[in-house]
Amino acid sequence: MAGKEDTTAHEGEGGGYYIWSNSTAPLLSQFQLGAAKLLLHPRGLALPHYADSSKIGYLHSWIDTTNSSEETIVVIKKGDVIPMSKGVMSWWFNASNTDVVIIFLGETSKALEPGQFTYFFMAGALGILAGFQSDFVARIFSLDRKEAKTLVTNQHETLITVLKDGIKIPEPSKHILDTIHATIVSPSADVVVICEGVWDGNAMLAPTYTADGSVVMSYVTKGSGRIRVVGSTGKTDLDTKVEEGDLIIVPPIFTAAEIRNVWDGAFLSRNILNACYWEIGWNSFILER
Repeated sequence: MAGKEDTTAHEGEGGGYYIWSNSTAPLLSQFQLGAAKLLLHPRGLALPHYADSSKIGYLHSWIDTTNSSEETIVVIKKGDVIPMSKGVMSWWFNASNTDVVIIFLGETSKALEPGQFTYFFMAGALGILAGFQSDFVARIFSLDRKEAKTLVTNQHETLITVLKDGIKIPEPSKHILDTIHATIVSPSADVVVICEGVWDGNAMLAPTYTADGSVVMSYVTKGSGRIRVVGSTGKTDLDTKVEEGDLIIVPPIFTAAEIRNVWDGAFLSRNILNACYWEIGWNSFILER
């Protein structure tokens, strides 16, 4: 039982980023899994970045995101799951009038720190361009030194910024649903979504286990319930109440049964800056077109 996220990695005007740490959820590092939560306030923009691990994002509300070498804009609604491949640049924007929460779950066996997602940002105070001298940046983008310095230093936020009213976001890309869902159902993918859904109140999942040795991760998105996990000795290893916001990890082969009051969960066993639409790239660096 991993419980709720316990570490605040970032909080600001645009939102926050929170993680389940290895210290309070040791099963994450043991099974080389990662879990995190991104909160975006209205008009919050998670700056363009890429990660060291593949993962899926489970959304509580609709949001815009990108994901490809040519950039794909996807509008997805509450309950949707979107795969985010290792090393692929993405950004997240909340165009609604309410807060949006995205839960990230993934496999971190090849991560810099097993059990955690590590991000590399294109812009902001942690942006990778800040590590290069201004004359080097100037040559990359065919700028003078003053323009290069502006490019690197204008954005003071680290992870999330807030776009001003009036700034428009690109229209969603067309005909990309087959591509987006391909990784989710592919058995060879780094992260595979086994099932998802909403259960009626007092519904029960009979005792089950994963015969292929997969680790089952469940995130409670609504309501509450109870889970019992039984190990190889036939004794109960875990019997506890779960509620909204809890993360559950069931080890391989272990048998788990769940009784739900009213809750649902998500389960899972060229120059990239040039690929970014100018509205996102320029506002990430706080530039004027």
